[in-house]
Amino acid sequence: MEERVNEVPMLTPDHVPSPVVAPEQMAAVDSSPSVMRPIPGSRMFEIRDALAVYRRANPDGTMFDASQGDGGASLPGVSGEVLERAAELQREHGTGYDKPFGTDMFRRAVVEDYWGLDPRTGWGPGNVIACQGGRDALEKVYRAMLFLGHGRLGDFLVVSRVPWISYNWGPYAVGANVLRAPGEEAAAWELTPEGIAACVELAGSLGDRKVAGVVITSPDNPTGRTLTAERQLELAVSAFRAGVPFVIFDWIYNRVTDNEPHDISGFLGAMDTADRERCIFLDGITKSLGASNIRNAHLLASEPVVGFIQSRASHAVIPSFHSQAVAIAAYRMGFGLAARGIVEPTNRSRARLAELLEERGIRHILGKGYYAFIDVGHWLDRAGLADSAALGSILAERHGLAIVPGVYFSEFGRRWIRFSYALPPETTAGAADRLFTALDTL
Repeated sequence: MEERVNEVPMLTPDHVPSPVVAPEQMAAVDSSPSVMRPIPGSRMFEIRDALAVYRRANPDGTMFDASQGDGGASLPGVSGEVLERAAELQREHGTGYDKPFGTDMFRRAVVEDYWGLDPRTGWGPGNVIACQGGRDALEKVYRAMLFLGHGRLGDFLVVSRVPWISYNWGPYAVGANVLRAPGEEAAAWELTPEGIAACVELAGSLGDRKVAGVVITSPDNPTGRTLTAERQLELAVSAFRAGVPFVIFDWIYNRVTDNEPHDISGFLGAMDTADRERCIFLDGITKSLGASNIRNAHLLASEPVVGFIQSRASHAVIPSFHSQAVAIAAYRMGFGLAARGIVEPTNRSRARLAELLEERGIRHILGKGYYAFIDVGHWLDRAGLADSAALGSILAERHGLAIVPGVYFSEFGRRWIRFSYALPPETTAGAADRLFTALDTL
């Protein structure tokens, strides 16, 4: 996408202020910051504080952290071999500025070594943007959806009924409102075509707003819900037909599976050209490689979206080469091999946890990725607890077990907890046993 050069209509004397853009191109005066609610900080830090209570009372006690989503902390993380090769790439590359999209080397590695993208899709290296982690990528996507979609702030981003915490607030921070779509608990709050259509209708009744984009996550955080490619395609097409300009596919956990990872070539090939240009894909190494603190993700999108993001990144966040180098090294090695230290134990833990939950007859959602979503409503009622936040404090402070209360994600998850199994299988089994023991004491 060619960047437009804005020009002021005429030169002004030295003593007169000079706007950068012409009056008709100026951002409109918008008073919404004066009425927007403060964005709450993440409550994840409360979990660590609660564990500290247990540690003080039980200095020699064993603690289990089934709350985290960081394989670099709970599993081996990025291998030394990958890190050493990344360091060599950094030395070879130097430390000068790179492009706002990253580097050509990274783009080729993503397309050729990671995705094996079929050229017949019409997409290639020019459709890749390197980002400084998933949150950086998402913030860039939100702006692209708002500006390139209906061309206005204040429109909606549609997410699932129980979304990742930052999907509630990340869009809001850049001027997008958020709608949690209808969804049934029995179906793991899965998006539906009918739910997306209902969001579009409701948006129009709230000050003539529109839906700028829909988020489809698979595997999902927090529920672990996993959707087939066919179902994701159906949801995307239904969104486009309802007038939604963009859909983002958050696939950051798609490699953490004992099935085949997503096939982006097949997915794009199943779409017509017009719909393909409205799709944005997010993936990266923070989860599947255990590289949370290295901060590398990438976007695949149409050239207009890439051009929009690239021009703004030139004035904002340009991704570091080191983060790209780690990804390049892992992709060139063969990503299945590079990520084996995260994916294999997590897959074994998932199988073990499924057995334990089935043995106890506990209702749960367990797809792929890092997380199980567990229904603890029975125990909340028995103990007279209002929601899973109260249970989370009890589990951490009294039993040395950290989980994430489902109510942290939305009120619709108030009777559930998120249990991370991105752990060695024996640790997952120990954490599950601690959970069952604690529930039995309520």
